Amino acid sequence: MADNADAQTVWFVGAGPGDRELITLKGYRLLQQAQVVIYAGSLINTELLEYCPADAVCHDSAELHLEQIIDLMEDGVNAGKVVVRLQTGDVSLYGSVREQGEALTRLGIRWQVVPGVSAFLGAAAELGIEYTVPEVSQSLIITRLEGRTPVPEREQLESFARHQTSMAIYLSVQRIHRVAERLIEGGYSQTTPVAVIYKATWPQSKTVRGTLADIGDKVREAGIRKTALILVGAFLGEEYHYSRLYAADFSHEYRKA
Repeated sequence: MADNADAQTVWFVGAGPGDRELITLKGYRLLQQAQVVIYAGSLINTELLEYCPADAVCHDSAELHLEQIIDLMEDGVNAGKVVVRLQTGDVSLYGSVREQGEALTRLGIRWQVVPGVSAFLGAAAELGIEYTVPEVSQSLIITRLEGRTPVPEREQLESFARHQTSMAIYLSVQRIHRVAERLIEGGYSQTTPVAVIYKATWPQSKTVRGTLADIGDKVREAGIRKTALILVGAFLGEEYHYSRLYAADFSHEYRKA
């Protein structure tokens, strides 16, 4: 991106998981130049708006429908202003960038995405864990429980549980007991470790650890009912194997044993 943002483009910026410093440098620079900001007020850390110029007009999209959001974007672009759509985490996960982008394309308005740090990355950093532990798990499944938004039949929790790999489950903590039951039905043992992270990377972040057998009660006792990520799998346990990459007897392109 040039020093001056293109005012003929709507910029979709991933705000990161919560910590105001976990926005990308590109996203930060766009906010510094923004004249119109449409932000997901129910989800993002509004301290990010402090990066904007004092005269920037900021709209909370929590009470807006799609057409109203598009109208604000169109009005801003037509007025020659830098328009930023600020969405939580990374816009590619449980966002709505495609429907907004298609509406802008029909209007002949360019749009571009600036990626952000997703909550599953912020949670791992906060806990100091790896999803891909050698000989334990080399895959990560990112999913959610069905709610008002359905989940395809082939992507039910029970199906994913059969893989016995690392899982990050979004938008489901309000039904944590049912999540645990279905994962056990799918094949995870009741002793599988679980971590529930409320508002990962925020100052008020809270972590509850347990197993599939007891995590539901622990989460309810902690009063966590939304804005939390459920992490499940043996990668949270005590078993760990060092990577061969840095072993003294392991040769590769850049180093001989």
